Amino acid sequence: MANYHISSDVLPTLADFSLPDELGFGEVKIPIMYRADYADGAWQPAELTPYGNIEIDPAAKVLHYAQEVFEGLKAYKVGDGRANFFRPLENLKRMNLSSARMCMIEIPEDIYMDGIGLMTAYSEAFIPNGSGKSLYLRPFLIGTRSNLGMGVSDTFTFMVIASPSDIYHAGHMKIQIEREACRAARGGTGAAKTGGNYAASLQSAQNVQRRGYDQSLWLDPIEMKYIEELSGMNFFILQNGELHTPMLNGSFLAGITRDSIISLARHKGITVVERDIAIQEVLTGIQSGAVSEIFACGTAAIVSPVSVIADADGTTYEVEKVDQLAATLRQSLLAIQERRETDPFSWSIEVDNKYNPA
Repeated sequence: MANYHISSDVLPTLADFSLPDELGFGEVKIPIMYRADYADGAWQPAELTPYGNIEIDPAAKVLHYAQEVFEGLKAYKVGDGRANFFRPLENLKRMNLSSARMCMIEIPEDIYMDGIGLMTAYSEAFIPNGSGKSLYLRPFLIGTRSNLGMGVSDTFTFMVIASPSDIYHAGHMKIQIEREACRAARGGTGAAKTGGNYAASLQSAQNVQRRGYDQSLWLDPIEMKYIEELSGMNFFILQNGELHTPMLNGSFLAGITRDSIISLARHKGITVVERDIAIQEVLTGIQSGAVSEIFACGTAAIVSPVSVIADADGTTYEVEKVDQLAATLRQSLLAIQERRETDPFSWSIEVDNKYNPA
């Protein structure tokens, strides 16, 4: 028997909702939300309710000690079939790894799947069906224990909210190397998807954007020599016909899109190398032509080409090829996500009929 309750206000709330002409990315929120609380050593029955403010104690751990983790994934509905997810259990796996690092409760698979399943099934009429468009889902977990002493929470709230979104066009990104600040270090929380990691990148992002660049390119915090990632995207170069990406080292996020791109590229016969990549090697390679293409990847944009890398001293390096292999990989992955092409990896999962509104 399902361990959740559907509020009687959910269907009337959805009946009064309509999509605006312009969606943007993450701007429009579906007017319902899913919530499950953990208290007294057990998960309480979950609820699907109208979207609204949540009440939280001013002394809650999330507000003072940043006990919070989140995920981002998409549901697609292109054509006449049911809505589908892309690798949703990988998001749960990563969320629970993040939770463990932040001393938080593990989210059971049934509660997680109920959350994203109910939100998607009840929102299905509002999932934009154009290619590249989707329902962006944001599951998150916060520590709610109320006391000001430093320590871990033993009460938690898990929620899922959703946003019908257009395809995210980053365009040809221009990025700047961050030579001074560091976002995370090995042994820290860099590999956890927790808000503090993103907060740590905001000052650098603000600085590079004032100089006309899109994102910061982070280097390792010890030698400031090896590439790690952009603030919210993983990094790839095409070097001498091979695809190279920084090796996971515990200080930056193991992207699900990153993993998908690696698998897809190898499936296409492209050699993929995961290794430590020195920034100077990339800059020299751009000048010599050995590094012919650069792109970044993440859930929102899938694959975003990089046209320019700028150094902190203002020197710029223009990449020879822009959005060639990147475009091929982006189009192939999107076709799998939208079930327009054969999925050789069995990555797509259709939303279970049991979540359909009665």
